[in-house]
Amino acid sequence: MKIFVTRRIPGEEHLEKLKTAGLEVVVSSFDRPLTPVELLEGARGVDMLIPLLTDKIDGEVMDAIGPQLKVISNYAVGFDNIDIKVATDRGIVVANAVSIESSEAVAEHTWALALALTRRIVEGDESVRQGAFKGFDPDAFLGTKIVGKTLGIIGLGRIGSRVAQRAKGYDMTVLYHERKPNPEAEQNLGIKFVSLDELLKQSDFISIHVPLTEETRGMINKETLAKIKIGAYLINTARGPIVQENELVEALRSGHLAGAALDVYENEPNIHPELLGMPNVITTPHIASATAEARSQMTEVAVGAILDFLAGKKPENLVNPEVWEKRRK
Repeated sequence: MKIFVTRRIPGEEHLEKLKTAGLEVVVSSFDRPLTPVELLEGARGVDMLIPLLTDKIDGEVMDAIGPQLKVISNYAVGFDNIDIKVATDRGIVVANAVSIESSEAVAEHTWALALALTRRIVEGDESVRQGAFKGFDPDAFLGTKIVGKTLGIIGLGRIGSRVAQRAKGYDMTVLYHERKPNPEAEQNLGIKFVSLDELLKQSDFISIHVPLTEETRGMINKETLAKIKIGAYLINTARGPIVQENELVEALRSGHLAGAALDVYENEPNIHPELLGMPNVITTPHIASATAEARSQMTEVAVGAILDFLAGKKPENLVNPEVWEKRRK
């Protein structure tokens, strides 16, 4: 059997496990996102695929790869780049690379962004590097404290719960919004379930941790931004299309929002140009899960799903469990 990995990924020792199992492993020679043509050139005829979130795997791509395609093990926690329904209809197993380390990494990055934003770290660093620092100035780069403020978490999954856990150290009031309340998390973390409208109105900091679905796409828009507490900060380490950037720019320009920190963007890799010129906006290049530990474990999990499949064992990180009994063999 043959496996195509669409880009070189950390943790190559885990890919060796596939070779030891007798599989032919081909890794793309392009150290960049593949074009649709390059993707098909590399993947056509393979039995298993390890794509990245930058690879759009729809029905047309699956059919072009061929009827022998059995597993798509996504090297990402999210899987909005894959048409899950189409894969399920074709008997293709889809897994994601959810891991403890990646959840920890994204939660850490969320707090790094919050602190850098409120304490104006990036602005201060640029000032020093440009030679503007002339000594202590009591009015220079005045920021905003986090301690004692209210944090609103949209999406209390693996990452959102870890963000909430870390808020304890800042003595924050933590509100969260999910499809339904989570009494166990409320008891363990000391957090409170509220409606989305209440979260927007009450929170000094709003952090997004929902997956990208048709329901969440564009959920932060003109209407919801208008409900946000004046002077609040918005942080997005989830998926870019959850936030409508044009509307975000307007909320920042008007002063309704005090600032925003973004690791993901509506039209990656393109970013609204006005965001890049705003001093109260911090941008990072989709690196929230970028720790050596997280990326290596993601490879381990992606490989593990394939090894489980080969052993006739249902992968723990199976995205479409309903496919298992009718999977391609």
